[in-house]
Amino acid sequence: MTSSARPLLNRRLAEFGTTIFAEMSALALSTGAINLGQGFPDTDGPEEVREAAVRALRDGRGNQYPPGPGIPELRTAVAAHQQRRYGLSFDPDAEVLVTAGATEAIAASLLALLEPGDEVIAFEPYYDSYAACIAMAGGRRVPVTLRPDEGAGRFRLDLDELRDAVTDRTRLLLINTPHNPTGTVLTRAELSAIAELAVERDLLVVTDEVYEHLVFDDAEHVPLATFPGMRERTVTIGSAGKTYSFTGWKVGWVTAAPELVTAVRSAKQYLTYVSAGPFQYAVAEALALPESYFSAFRDDMRAKRDLLSAGLEEAGFRVFRPSGTYFVTTDIRPLGETDGFAFCRGLPERAGVVAIPNAVFYDHREEGAPFVRFAFCKRTEVLQEAAKRLGAAF
Repeated sequence: MTSSARPLLNRRLAEFGTTIFAEMSALALSTGAINLGQGFPDTDGPEEVREAAVRALRDGRGNQYPPGPGIPELRTAVAAHQQRRYGLSFDPDAEVLVTAGATEAIAASLLALLEPGDEVIAFEPYYDSYAACIAMAGGRRVPVTLRPDEGAGRFRLDLDELRDAVTDRTRLLLINTPHNPTGTVLTRAELSAIAELAVERDLLVVTDEVYEHLVFDDAEHVPLATFPGMRERTVTIGSAGKTYSFTGWKVGWVTAAPELVTAVRSAKQYLTYVSAGPFQYAVAEALALPESYFSAFRDDMRAKRDLLSAGLEEAGFRVFRPSGTYFVTTDIRPLGETDGFAFCRGLPERAGVVAIPNAVFYDHREEGAPFVRFAFCKRTEVLQEAAKRLGAAF
């Protein structure tokens, strides 16, 4: 035990503390509430992918340290996926890096590419690890707020606000599309404007595309790296967890130009070094699944989105039906509520359901105060019961 009066946690991380997900999951356990807070499915993904992991274990593949950049089979599969779906050509040996999920990919990218004091522009609300990773890298986060457009039923990016946020100290744009938690999918026009700005101001871009296969209705996922001038300045991050419903495997990847991958690998090797050996072989097979898998996956999630959204609307929430991801953002003001934190902390006892207050994803907490996020990546009967409980409570 230290006798020093100096705080043990450094100042860069002192603001973060325990995540809201831990708090709300503990509430779900203590109250027996349905947990629609943390974004993980309550069923496993494709049986053939799980069996591929078992086969790798039994065959002794990946039980010891895999290669630092990732096994060749997975790096080749990632490159083939990017070529097949988006026409992006990457060298599996020089331009693909396997990581311990997308979270490590984000951390390694920011640690590698930022100097202390560099500014990073990110769209708020943003996944909470973004802020922590920027802080650990010594950067300064500059939020640009996505604001609700009730007429369109989505959150929108103000491109003028984005342009005004860029200064001489801006080093990097941290982009997330499809966007967690709002469910917004940036359009081609928006992405084109972002690309033009990045080229004009000579900015690096880290783009989190883990929900690339979860886009609905008329939305389209377009990688930022496909736009003119972006291939050489963009670090694209993908992940198997959200696409194949094996979030515990923690298999992610980076695709980028050789010099960017080399930089990210330099940081990554001192984080986990390597991880998930047998699962890498399974994910390599998963990436080669036929299009019918991805279509069925989207159709299933779309139906669940619609089921929960309808239940929330009937209970009195204002619902922003997402174009991507597996989260629904709602406005609680029609229920006479304005404080998302208090609302979510009381919701397990009140309705037997757990949700996440969106304000935790904002620097400008007042902007997110009335918004609450629900996850719909659960079994249909669970969502039906949650909708029933919410309807009875409000």
